[in-house]
Order: sequence, then C-alpha cells, then structure tokens
Amino acid sequence: MRTLDHAACARAIFESIGGGENLASAAHCATRLRLVVADAHKVDQKRLESIPGVMGVFCAGGQLQIILGTGTVNRVYEEFIKLSGLPGVPAAQKCTAPVLPLPQRLVKTLGDVFVPILPAIVAAGLLTGILDALGRALPAVAAADWFSFLKMVSGTAFVSLPVLVALSSARVFGGNLFLGGVVGLCMVHSALLNAWSVGTAENVPVWHLLCFNVKQVGYQGHVIPVIMAVWLMSRLERWFRSRVPAALDLFVTPLCTVLITTFVTFTILGPCFSFAENCMIGLARQLSTVGHGIGALVMGALYPVTVVCGLHHMYNVIEAGLLSAGSLNIWMPIASAANFAQCGACLAVAFKTRDPKNKTVAIPSALSAALGITEPAIFGVNLRYVRPFVCAMVGGAVGAWFGTVTGIGATAYGVTGLPGFLIVGGYILPYAELLALSGGVAFAATWLFWQDAPAQDKTPG
Repeated sequence: MRTLDHAACARAIFESIGGGENLASAAHCATRLRLVVADAHKVDQKRLESIPGVMGVFCAGGQLQIILGTGTVNRVYEEFIKLSGLPGVPAAQKCTAPVLPLPQRLVKTLGDVFVPILPAIVAAGLLTGILDALGRALPAVAAADWFSFLKMVSGTAFVSLPVLVALSSARVFGGNLFLGGVVGLCMVHSALLNAWSVGTAENVPVWHLLCFNVKQVGYQGHVIPVIMAVWLMSRLERWFRSRVPAALDLFVTPLCTVLITTFVTFTILGPCFSFAENCMIGLARQLSTVGHGIGALVMGALYPVTVVCGLHHMYNVIEAGLLSAGSLNIWMPIASAANFAQCGACLAVAFKTRDPKNKTVAIPSALSAALGITEPAIFGVNLRYVRPFVCAMVGGAVGAWFGTVTGIGATAYGVTGLPGFLIVGGYILPYAELLALSGGVAFAATWLFWQDAPAQDKTPG
C-alpha cells in the first residue's frame, strides 16, 4: 500500500482553497481539517476531492471541512500550518473570516473547546472501564495498591475537568492560558465545599459579598459556567491591555482581570449558567428516557443529520456534564448506535455494489465507522446514495432505543463503536446486542431497499 505524502497533500489542499490570501483560520478535529475561508467561490472543490488522501469535502457550520481520517489529519494539519503561516486557531488571521450566524458560532466554539481535551477524557474513560471490568472479574485485585493508584489516575481528568475546560476555553477565546487555568482552579478550589458532596452537608457556608450571598460550593460537575467565566476573563484581559500603560500592564491587567472575573463568576455567571446547564442535562435525560425510549429512538435517527450539519460537537457539553457530575454517560449508546448503523449500511453497499471503485471506498469507510469515525462512510458512501443513509438512520433509531431501555452507560465520551466496549463497564453484553441490532437493521434495510443504480440513486452533483 502506497504511503501518503502528507506534505504534498497539504500543499494541494492549500492551493485548491485559493492560497493564504483566502484563508482565515485552520483547525482540525479527530478526522477533519476545518478551514474558514474568506471567499468560498475561490475554492476548487473538484480538485480538493481528487487529492490523494482526501475522503470527502463539504461545508458545515461556516467551515470548509476536509475529511482525511484519524492520524492522517494530524500530520496533514502540521504541514498545512507550515505552508499557511498561521499558528492555528485562534491567533491573528491573514484575512477577515465571514461572520457566522450566532447558533453556528456557538456550535463551532463548543467544538473548538471540547475536541482538544478529548484525548484526556478518552484515556481516563478507557482506564476507568478497564479497571471496572477487572474489579468485576477479579474482586480480589481491588484491594491491591496498584489498583488504587490506577483508580486515582483514571479519576484525575474528571475531577479536574473544569480546569481542562478553562485552559481550552482560554485558547479558543484568545486569553492567557495561565489566567484561564487560575480561573478554573478557583472554581474547584479545595477551600470550597465539593459540589458532589454538598447534598449531604448540613450547613453550607456563605460569603456575604456586597449585596450577594455566595455559597462556598465548587463547580465540580459543571462545564458551561467555566466556559462563560473564561470568556469574560478573555474580554476583560483584552480591554485592560488596550488601556493600561505598558509600564503597569504586567501588574494591573492580570490582577484586575482575575479579581473581576472571579467575583462576577461566583456572584452571577456561576449560579445562572449552573442552573442552565442542570436544565440542559435534565432535558437530555428526559429525551433519552421519555416514552419508554421513544425520545432516544428519535435522537438515534437524527444523530447522523447533526453530523452532516457539523452540530454533533454540541453533545460534548451534555456528555461532559454527565461525567463531571459523577454519572454515567447515557448519551454514548445513542451516538454509538447511530455510528454503527452507518457502518452496517456502508458494508451493505460494499457487498452489493458491482463497481470496484465503490468497493474500494466503502470497505475501509465501513471499518472506520465501526471504530466510531463515521465521516468517510457518511460523506463518501451513504449520503451520496441517500437510501443507505436513511436506512442507517432507521438502524440508529432502533439501536438507540434498545440502549436506553437496557440502561447502558459509559465512563467517557468521544469513544463509540467497537472501542466502546472498553468504557461500558458491566454493560458489555447489552452493548454487543446494541451494535448487532443497529448495524444489522441498517445492513438489512440497505440490502433490501438500495439498488446499485448510480444514475438513478445518486444525488445530483
């Protein structure tokens, strides 16, 4: 198999989008190179799609998204940044990016915040799942020192999640990372009552700050208040730096920024957005359990549509909120069912098509979807033929319903498909049934209702 030349791939992409003068910003997630361009008409999409290594190209969320696959995207991104001269998001941009509608900006921001901390959450979740499985299979090992040590390691990312979110948010909003870290640490300071144990506390201490009565409770289990706090911090920092004399900037700007941010956070932002986040997580729980799983069935069907629109990163807020609150991630089985259904539909296309080129694309795309990366299957195969995509929606709906009624939960987010076995703890058998059901229904439906007739079944263009 020929090795991809990452530098050549990056160069071809750079030229196809119109060069540096048309590039506003560049970032990447697990599978896609995400570019913001000044003028979409200057992008040669046909040339982009023909570049070796590119699995698909589409626009979503105000971004030009180029599917490269896991591992490859990291290397191509590094070469691309060298060519473009951009240090990456959110540094100074070479041209003015088009202003996105507010909903798209919010979703993009959430993706930019949560995608970089995925490795930490995945590592912690996988280790938690492995330890949980070991503890169930061999109860005696739970008393060993190394088991206790690994338990401490596995829980660190979740205990410190507000700090990780604060650091990532500071990067996204253009603030000082270390000031962002300080704000995050303040919100989970050891002097505060742990939010997880506040329900059992008889008397919650209170600060009387001006006209505010502030409960001395930390923000463990919350992510949205942290994001809002760091957003405010970044705005204040820029405001002070533009007005404070250079001779005093080092002293005045950090001091005033941290003091004002923490005061406003604990008195206004924190309580308000904690309430909003609790409502959102409560709504997610209701959606996944309402009507004996009907809500989950609907979400399982719609999940791939949000992937197509680039909106699926908004689920990270819900999943992170569930995990940081000490609960299992009940959203994971919905995502996993939807993703594995894409695998089943894509595999049916691979077996049924008579076109060798389609087989070449569909087989690795199905494997990628089985591992939780669905973009190649969705954009490279299923969505092109429409019916396999619809059949996958049906399979995802059935699997999501089953996952909810059987009570499957995970110890991490960002991991679905076959790797999900490592984070479902004692739900291994129901999870296997979920994958078989969602993938099997999608495969069977695609086999029955899709015909290998490109001229009739492909979407125009």
